[in-house]
Amino acid sequence: MTSEETVDVVLIGGGIMSATLGSLLSRLQPDWSIRVYERLGRVAQESSNPWNNAGTGHAALCELNYMPEAPDGSVSAAKAVQINEQFQVSRQYWAHLVEDGSLPEPRSFINSTPHMTFVRGKANIEYLKKRVEALEGQPLFAGMEYTEDLDTIAEWAPLLAKKRNPKAKVAATRIESGTDVDYGALTVQLMRDLESRGASIRTDHQVTWLKRQEDGTWRIRVRNLVGGNVHTVRARFVFVGAGGGALALLQHSGIPEIRGYGGFPISGQFLRTTNPKLVAQHQAKVYGKAAVGAPPMSVPHLDTRVVDGETSLLFGPYAGFTPKFLKTSTWFDLPFSIRTHNLGPMLQVGLRNFDLVKYLISELLASREKKMAALREFMPTAKTEDWELITAGQRVQVMKKDPEKGGILQFGTEVISGADGTIAGLLGASPGASVSVPIMLEVMGKCFPDRMGDWEPKLREMIPSLGTNLSDDPEAAAESLARTAAVLQLTPSTALVAK
Repeated sequence: MTSEETVDVVLIGGGIMSATLGSLLSRLQPDWSIRVYERLGRVAQESSNPWNNAGTGHAALCELNYMPEAPDGSVSAAKAVQINEQFQVSRQYWAHLVEDGSLPEPRSFINSTPHMTFVRGKANIEYLKKRVEALEGQPLFAGMEYTEDLDTIAEWAPLLAKKRNPKAKVAATRIESGTDVDYGALTVQLMRDLESRGASIRTDHQVTWLKRQEDGTWRIRVRNLVGGNVHTVRARFVFVGAGGGALALLQHSGIPEIRGYGGFPISGQFLRTTNPKLVAQHQAKVYGKAAVGAPPMSVPHLDTRVVDGETSLLFGPYAGFTPKFLKTSTWFDLPFSIRTHNLGPMLQVGLRNFDLVKYLISELLASREKKMAALREFMPTAKTEDWELITAGQRVQVMKKDPEKGGILQFGTEVISGADGTIAGLLGASPGASVSVPIMLEVMGKCFPDRMGDWEPKLREMIPSLGTNLSDDPEAAAESLARTAAVLQLTPSTALVAK
């Protein structure tokens, strides 16, 4: 009887998170063996696929949901600044990989695209003013412009103003240094580099079971979906980066840290046009305000997208519901995820989020013309024949226990790790891919605390601002923004250009 193969690291899922963690570990610990298992025939086909997400380089430059208005009317910049800080960490790491030749021409995965907000009506205009005031003086938001003038908006994004009532009350902000990111291309390139560094990438392989062994390793059962054969492998460390499939695998692992967690799947659709006349008139990602009860991922936005070098426009998302946790998984994902330990929190979330349920029902019942009407609130001249409806990826919102409310709906991304640091997984959604590097640094800090000291010099070489806040040091922020913009061939902040 032959002994089972043992590898140092198994990464489950071929998306941006596994690619990022593998990329980091292969540099910090080049003697470790790394294996990636992806159940589909190629990597980056679920949430990381460019048509399954909006491609926004989430830096809170335009996303109003990161700065909600408090009940007393105040607006805090804290969350927006935190998201931007995290994005800068990702941006610095990507720039490092471009500089050392590990990533190819940067425009193959990241492109300059101004980030704008656009609101209508007196109340929303007052909110936007408060948002701008709260961000004044924040180094990472330098160069933000504000206007209530329709002619100025027409210069920034002609489709927003064309044939709009000139007396309409509107307002907008713009930061020219925003970005559009093809996370699919980035994932493929990171995986290719990871493979060149000795890792094994196995597609068409599905992890079906994993169990902690007495010697501290994890025994993992894997099915080859092409030949049907099953084999097992042992791993000293496991990362479950399987998107919507992570919850089930973490539940199978039996770690107590997953108890009380549930998932609520939300699907999405976008309207897309490749009409060159329209595409030429809109070079921006323009975010508005979410409808009452809508989850943060459903904030309406009209975006420039660059995928495989081709530019198109995307509007949405329109939320929907399916019990699937992945776009290519089973209808039984949601019911099979229910356990005695998470049923209570999930029921509490349902009772406390009636607005969300009502919103989802209205979205499910929305006709094609109603979807077009939502687009026309941004683009008054939109014609139905120019736009096609595409299905985006699945998102699984985290539901978890709460000592006061019984259960809460957790927006954002959450790291779940075992107490002994031998396993970690990721639940949740946006800003996800944009902050993949800081999230993976969090995973490493939780799972390899005794190694972080030895790794720190190399990490600082790759991510100069590591452990500091650029927002606390305007000079450092300006230097970082300018350097990464130059390396990644991005538009620098107008505030930096002015200097």
